[in-house]
Amino acid sequence: MRNRLLFFDSLITPSVITIVYWLLLAANLLYGLFFVMFGGFGGFTFTTFLLGLVYIVVGAVVIRIWCELLIVIFKINDNIAKLNQNLGGKAREET
Repeated sequence: MRNRLLFFDSLITPSVITIVYWLLLAANLLYGLFFVMFGGFGGFTFTTFLLGLVYIVVGAVVIRIWCELLIVIFKINDNIAKLNQNLGGKAREET
C-alpha cells in the first residue's frame, strides 16, 4: 500500500474529488442560504432572495459538471492504460 502511494502506481485524486464535491456543495448551499435568509451584505430584498435560490441551483450544477470533467480525465487515463496493456505495452511514441 505504501509503495503504491509513494511511486504513484495508484491515483488517490479520484477519491479526493468526491470529498471536494461534497465540501463545495455544502459551501454552495450555505452561501446560497445566506443570501436567501439575510440578503447578502446589502439587506434582505426579494431580488436577493431569488438570487440566493438561483445561486444554489446553478452553483450545484456547475460544481457537478466541474467534478465530472475531472473524473472523465482520470477515466481517460485508465482506459489508455488498459489499451496499452492489451497491446502488450507496444504502444509507444515513435519519433
